[in-house]
Amino acid sequence: MKRFFLTMMIMGACAYSFAQEVQEDLSVLGAWRYNGDMSNALYQHISAQAFKLLNERWTTVAGLKTKSDWEKRQTEVKRIFKEVAGEFPPKTPLNPKVTGILKKDGFTVEKVYFESRPGYYVTALLFVPTGKKGKLPAILYCCGHTVDGFKGYQKAALQLVKKGFVVLAFDPVGQGERIQYFDSEGKPRLHPDHEHSYPGTQSFISGLTPANYFIWDGIRAIDYLISRKEVDPTRIGITGRSGGGTQTAMIASIDDRIVAAAPECYVTSYDKLFRTEAPQDVEQNLTYLIKKGLDMSDFLEVRAPKPTLMVTTTMDYFSIQGARDSYNEAKKMFAAYGYPDNLSMVEDDAGHENTPKNMMALHAFFQKHLNNPGDPKVEELTLLTEKEMTVTPDGKTLTSLHSETLFSLNVKYADEVIKKQQTEKQNNADFYAQLPQTLKALSGYAEPVLHRSAIFSGRFWRDGYAIEKYLVKGAGDYYVPVLRLMPEKNNGKCVLLLDDQGKSSAVAKGGLAEKIAQKGYQVVVPDLIGIGELSGGFTYGDAIIQDVPLNIWYAGILTHKSPLAIRVEEIKILVDFIKGFGISNAPTGVAYGTLTADLLHAAVINREFGQIALIQPLYSNQSIVKEREYRTKFVMSALPGGIAKYDVPDLVTALAPLKLCLINPVNALDQMIDSNLLDQTYKEAKQKYDASPNFSVSCKDNNFFSTLEKWF
Repeated sequence: MKRFFLTMMIMGACAYSFAQEVQEDLSVLGAWRYNGDMSNALYQHISAQAFKLLNERWTTVAGLKTKSDWEKRQTEVKRIFKEVAGEFPPKTPLNPKVTGILKKDGFTVEKVYFESRPGYYVTALLFVPTGKKGKLPAILYCCGHTVDGFKGYQKAALQLVKKGFVVLAFDPVGQGERIQYFDSEGKPRLHPDHEHSYPGTQSFISGLTPANYFIWDGIRAIDYLISRKEVDPTRIGITGRSGGGTQTAMIASIDDRIVAAAPECYVTSYDKLFRTEAPQDVEQNLTYLIKKGLDMSDFLEVRAPKPTLMVTTTMDYFSIQGARDSYNEAKKMFAAYGYPDNLSMVEDDAGHENTPKNMMALHAFFQKHLNNPGDPKVEELTLLTEKEMTVTPDGKTLTSLHSETLFSLNVKYADEVIKKQQTEKQNNADFYAQLPQTLKALSGYAEPVLHRSAIFSGRFWRDGYAIEKYLVKGAGDYYVPVLRLMPEKNNGKCVLLLDDQGKSSAVAKGGLAEKIAQKGYQVVVPDLIGIGELSGGFTYGDAIIQDVPLNIWYAGILTHKSPLAIRVEEIKILVDFIKGFGISNAPTGVAYGTLTADLLHAAVINREFGQIALIQPLYSNQSIVKEREYRTKFVMSALPGGIAKYDVPDLVTALAPLKLCLINPVNALDQMIDSNLLDQTYKEAKQKYDASPNFSVSCKDNNFFSTLEKWF
């Protein structure tokens, strides 16, 4: 009998413990299995925008029948490419320098560097056949993403020089001798993908497509090629694999001097790219490209009828079906021009790699179209050593030549952009009145459908307040999980609380939400898209640096649908959700961390809050651009080209005289700033508030809740 009662007591205790565990479950989505895995909602929502835009494009292209139709399309595509690539700088002296010459069997190798922009050095190897008469055809070889740069692609260059082509193989920025980020031992800190994407993201925020730098390097490399006495400027080709395929496609779409182009292991379709790997490294994304009605096939079509070869593999992570789709579409354009055979495609059954079959097809293509007949066979090679291929004294342009970097060039570009923006603001009396529309246009914001309905998903109690669970229809085909804290002693007011660590963190016992509820406020705490239960999903390739998958942000750039715009739409939906409670007062908005930017934008665009409190807000988007070691988590709430139009202090100024509190502002290193920097940056905002108590600032505050409590 004692054993029976002991067993019952243990079972009762376990049941109570289990009940408590269930009771404290702060998740909402788990029970709604029919809705599927919404952890990937942000990427899926942006992808849905992409698919819609691509379907519209396909409808347009399907209606092109005649040569005249295609010519009009091509003219428009050329215009768009130049627009999205950004304005290139004036051509300045290349100042080429040959640092060594190697004599090999049948060819020489010159180690050379030149300046594509002043102080911005490009390292390269020039392969020149010997024993040839007259000017020779030349090929620019663009390298894929390896730490070694052109050294990792010497086989392709050696094969081509043995076929009688002059070949210039150059290091892309962030690779080979142009690496920008080193550790304390002088070794590369980042993978080439990150070497591009980390500073390239800063370039996007400044308003210049990072591809501009990559394309310009290629254009200046061709300038160097045709300056050589050995080269026939009327017989220029370009090729490259992977990231080099990207450069090949983009450079060839801009530079009309290129006669024959052969991108390898890159061209697919955006439809298939979004469904497989997601958008890739920073330079592969051109601002609003999909929104402006373009697809990857346009890289081929803009060249028609110039000879173009797609080099592909069937098991590449760049979808072979997408490659076939692009080829079949572009083939119609080449046929309409009367040159169907000038577009060709070779496939081999392999992964993301170069194969003998594809190499032979590539050789034959250039031999035919650059008028350099010969045997396309793949030859035996004697490879060069790393020492033989090193151009600069220590193998680093950063230290040997004190070269500019993507970061340093972008800081200079940003300074010019900011200066121009300040002048325009001073000359525009309606700047702040126009700011909401500016933000909408820049972010891709669209007025959301206000359903005024939600799915109630349960309630449990803590001491003095209840926690209710809801699913609120988001800005797309997904639901926002929401917790609503209902105090027993309700003051009739509501706070919308946004926490970049998610609602579970905000609603933890003793946390910010509980403290606010204990003051009598209802508190609505959501997981905005990309946060908490709506975070996770794809790994998104290699473009995760520090905090966030930047590929999602790049997807928003291609479609002109930024994560920030989606969250601002959600905030409007949530304010409407709060109104459904019968609360007459405008809600108070409180945000923590990176979501302070989303709340601030929402407040300016829709003006629906009675007061705003921002805890650890980024004090200025300029900080993202100016800090070499910035935290990428701030990027998701920033806009491409944003600092060319406005900055965070402008948003604060625009809200005056709304009651607004800044607590512990930080820079892009996620370090709290001092009051002197804040006073300097927010000088105009303080003038607009005119010493009003409605504007409150607290820097390096060790007890921020006490400050927030007084502010309430």
